[in-house]
Amino acid sequence: MSDRSEGETVSPTTRVDIWTDGGCKPNPGPGGWGVLLRCRGHERTMKGGEADTTNNRMELTAAAVALETLTRPCVVNLYTDSAYLRNGITRWHTGWVRRNWRNTAGDPVANMDLWRRILEAAKQHEVEWHWVKGHSGHEENDRVDQLATEGREELEAGL
Repeated sequence: MSDRSEGETVSPTTRVDIWTDGGCKPNPGPGGWGVLLRCRGHERTMKGGEADTTNNRMELTAAAVALETLTRPCVVNLYTDSAYLRNGITRWHTGWVRRNWRNTAGDPVANMDLWRRILEAAKQHEVEWHWVKGHSGHEENDRVDQLATEGREELEAGL
């Protein structure tokens, strides 16, 4: 996906690796999201939560926040354990847009607000979307899973 504005270029030296995760307990219910960004040997983590949400909304929120954090065009490798996020952004969104944000049944697309945020934030970047198996010992994925849990727990504790 490379919908950069005309004239904008992506510097191959500005490469960012991003891992995202989100979840709820129970689903729907209180949820959290986590992000890990790596660029040029530096790391940044972020987390947050919402009181009444779904797993899918938290997965999408993590990706939106991560991409919105980038301040200049980058080459991005974004890793997620959410097939919903990866399929939505790599396969389904073009049909949704073509059908005026309706799914194949003609109903409004779920989480349209977050899909639009992700698409808008991704425009200036060259993003490669990767799926990783969750809870499989993948170090960075386990780390963002923990951040998402912390985001939810801190919300519930009122921190």
